[in-house]
Amino acid sequence: MAGSSEEAPDSRRGVVVMDDWSGYDLNLFTYPQHYYGDLEYVLIPHGIIVDRIERLAKDIMNDIGYCDIMVLCVLKGGYKFCADLVEHLKNISRNSDRFVSMKVDFIRLKSYKNDQSVGEMQIIGGDDLSTLAGKNVLIVEDVVGTGRTMKALLSSIEKYKPNMIKVASLLVKRTPRSDGFRPDYTGFEIPNLFVVGYALDYNEYFRDLNHICVINEHGKEKYRV
Repeated sequence: MAGSSEEAPDSRRGVVVMDDWSGYDLNLFTYPQHYYGDLEYVLIPHGIIVDRIERLAKDIMNDIGYCDIMVLCVLKGGYKFCADLVEHLKNISRNSDRFVSMKVDFIRLKSYKNDQSVGEMQIIGGDDLSTLAGKNVLIVEDVVGTGRTMKALLSSIEKYKPNMIKVASLLVKRTPRSDGFRPDYTGFEIPNLFVVGYALDYNEYFRDLNHICVINEHGKEKYRV
């Protein structure tokens, strides 16, 4: 899926899905019947997603050093990634000689309409960010595109002087509009495609799709608002 290279892999890029990757035929997988005709192909199957998240949890625990963690989940697209990641983190903690306390809070960042970014970011919900002062914060996000939204969130949090901030993103898109921001932990680096599934949505549809898939033009038009 990710192609090959003689160079040592850059772990911060995660699993790299190349631009010429044509994906998996939809007929090889099961997915909700109400989305038949709305998808191009499966980009990342569910099983590969779950295995990759398990490895991310191990990397996070090794890196953070088994300190108490405040997980800040970015809704709505990040909820499945966050739930699976936290479960793996808890399992590692249970099987270690030191218990790691984890608390989870939720925020929403509103920046998309249809398949286009609306530019300005809005933070919705969550406790007062001042409660993050002195904490070890792990932000869990579904997709990093240009990086501007995440940079704006980090700027908002940094004002309250947390002890540490790390960012884990399931996906990072290769886009010419990127400002160079890179999460600390990346599941997959993918081409600049609009993807749905595994809680990633298009106008609130496709969250119930387990695989990460590429939506087709018919699907975009069908669910456009």
